Amino acid sequence: MTKRLYIETYGCQMNVADTELILGILGAEGYRRTDDPQDADVILVNTCAVRDNAEQRVLGRLGELQRHLRAGDVLGVVGCMAQRLGPQLQERVPRVNLVAGPDAYRKLPDLLAIAAAGTPVADTEFRSWEHYQDVPQERQPGPTAFVTVQRGCNYKCTFCVVPYTRGPERSHRLEEVIGEVEAVVRQGATEVTLLGQTVNSYHDGRHDFGDLLRAVGAVDGVRRVRFTSPYPTDFTPSVIEAMAATPEVCEHVHLPVQAGSDSELKRMLRRYTREKFLDVVARLREAIPGITLSTDIIVGFPGETDEEFDATLSLVEEAQFDDAYTFRYSVRAGTPAERIPGHLSDSVAQARLEQLIETVRDVARRKHLARIGSAHEILVERSAKRGNFMLGRTRTNLMVLVDLPRSSVGEYHQVQLTGTTGFTFTGAITAPQLAVL
Repeated sequence: MTKRLYIETYGCQMNVADTELILGILGAEGYRRTDDPQDADVILVNTCAVRDNAEQRVLGRLGELQRHLRAGDVLGVVGCMAQRLGPQLQERVPRVNLVAGPDAYRKLPDLLAIAAAGTPVADTEFRSWEHYQDVPQERQPGPTAFVTVQRGCNYKCTFCVVPYTRGPERSHRLEEVIGEVEAVVRQGATEVTLLGQTVNSYHDGRHDFGDLLRAVGAVDGVRRVRFTSPYPTDFTPSVIEAMAATPEVCEHVHLPVQAGSDSELKRMLRRYTREKFLDVVARLREAIPGITLSTDIIVGFPGETDEEFDATLSLVEEAQFDDAYTFRYSVRAGTPAERIPGHLSDSVAQARLEQLIETVRDVARRKHLARIGSAHEILVERSAKRGNFMLGRTRTNLMVLVDLPRSSVGEYHQVQLTGTTGFTFTGAITAPQLAVL
């Protein structure tokens, strides 16, 4: 009998790609996806563990999903939160009868059978050899696709739980990545985003990230190449040269900085100084004219002084980020930062977050207003949430509202930016659909 699977995904693009992987593994075993948990025999929640509020949200959602369970049904938690908490999840939410970390997805059919038979099961073993390269993913058709090129992380930043939930870094072989890129192109994608925890540290033993960018850009049918998330000091000269020399590589980099003072970066165990980070910014802008930069910033890290916070604000101004994802520090049990003295109060951290957000918005607002009237190529991705407009993305990662029919998804158009509200632009079509190369 065909079993029905319902799955919810929280967190980063890596989790989205892992959900596609899970769908491929279980689809090969006869499971069919449903969009209604009421109809499902198996309910899975693919989780994030980076911040506490993400975990609390999942715990609340698990409580809601329990009401859909019937005898023999499975409620499972997979992903980073599953890896971090393991069997503790089954103690906190008794109806959870399956817990599986990111290296256990290949075993999901067997684990589901055990859970369905009435025995709670958990698998959080690290398998450093597991790449899943032989597992076809079940992707939603569309013009964009995620392709995982690296799993795990070797950079043990003191605030970060990822090395403890995804294990050590390992890169997929270049030939296997290219095969996967060719497969998504056959399915209709023209833009590919390469994924890794520190993606530009990619090395398969023979090829570095620069080699990978050139090879992916050379795949027939690939028009755009993106990647996330890189580590600042892994932008070697060869990687930057490959970015500049490969026309398909988009002019946007998400470049997490986390903090603006050397003393705070040292406590975070980030492997660069403020000066070195700004040098990377300068080298990227020199090599790739018009590049846009976004970043991640944490406020309220243990021991953060007024002077250190001011240094973060000044870095935002000096680096001139086009966008930033800003967060209050969230304690992660078992990470070194948990033991650093000087944890800040919620009120102080929140006040600093609000000030940082305003600084980021001021910088972005000035830059965005200066872009009005400029011309860009967009790839139409989806319908806008409001009105009858469509959303397209420029090569520089700007989102543009355009007046096009729903059938335009996947098309490339030339537009002129006519206005901006926050981080979204309006645009007027200036040329008919551009041919896909």
